[in-house]
Amino acid sequence: MSLAPTGTVVAQQANYYRVQLDAAQSLPLTILLCTRRARLKKIGQQVMVGDRVVVEEPDWEGGRGAIAEVLPRQSELERPAVANANQILLVFSLAEPELDAHQLSRFLVKAESTGIEPCVCLNKSDLISSQELVEVRENLLDWGYEPIFVSVKQQTGLDQLSEQLAGQITIVCGPSGVGKSSIINYLIPGVKQRVGEVSGKLNRGRHTTRHVELFELPLGGLLADTPGFNQPDLTCTQSELAGFFPEARQRLSEASCQFSDCLHRDEPNCAVRGDWERYEDYLEFLEEVTDWQQALQHQGDAESTLKIKSKLKGSQEYEPKLNTKKYRRTSRRSQIQKLQDISQTDEWEENEEDLD
Repeated sequence: MSLAPTGTVVAQQANYYRVQLDAAQSLPLTILLCTRRARLKKIGQQVMVGDRVVVEEPDWEGGRGAIAEVLPRQSELERPAVANANQILLVFSLAEPELDAHQLSRFLVKAESTGIEPCVCLNKSDLISSQELVEVRENLLDWGYEPIFVSVKQQTGLDQLSEQLAGQITIVCGPSGVGKSSIINYLIPGVKQRVGEVSGKLNRGRHTTRHVELFELPLGGLLADTPGFNQPDLTCTQSELAGFFPEARQRLSEASCQFSDCLHRDEPNCAVRGDWERYEDYLEFLEEVTDWQQALQHQGDAESTLKIKSKLKGSQEYEPKLNTKKYRRTSRRSQIQKLQDISQTDEWEENEEDLD
């Protein structure tokens, strides 16, 4: 009996999964359209794009199969929903639209928070001077990143980018209109991704990618194009945030803060606080994640069965919340019983009047 084939989920639509089978297995087909076994649904096993899976009972003539098992994941992202990615490619443009350093900083922090290695690709390098390219590179090196400059129009830097992506599962992210789809079209001939026009009014691109899909690269590896978004949410804790800045990590490797819970804001003898370019970004993001944590805590408190009775120094006391019943439609039986009770009450009152 032959072993069940294995492969990688490269696309999902509704309850169907396109699985690219491993080439080393010498199978009749390289792609199968699969469903998920009911037992996986019963145990709550989600199937994600990028998952390594085992396919049972493949129908080679019909090109169908069923996913029977999801192999252990090396990494997992919720947004975009991709499993086993080991690299995030952040694509920004140097002009049209102009590079927004603050926005790039936000994307980098979000990428760092996933635990997956980020890589910076700057497109449209032909639209700025060589001196400006040097300045941008030096700034990013100070941040802790070596950028890859490309120009799809002049086809420069794309070979270096191909080598960076070879053998990896890479997630492509970045704001709309920076040329992500154009780069993918060049890297993977035949994909023919729709290229969005840049809105002249807003100076940003229209969203052209609507779902996550993995594309096979000529040099090996897979590329996940994701819907463009301009403001990724920062959903980490206050204590984690500094670790997502290479500059802060470098400072902490050379010295320690006086307090173990230092937030690097205004605490004395802080090793991180200082004159580095993205420190203002750090303070802004710190305020944002603080607000996010407080909102999350408030939401959790609202759903809790306990509420804080009093706050004492170093301790809190709780008391049960009032048991407020949600609105529920009265049953027909209860309505009839209520009408009967009213009728009996009216009849009793009429008899009372007759007695009087």
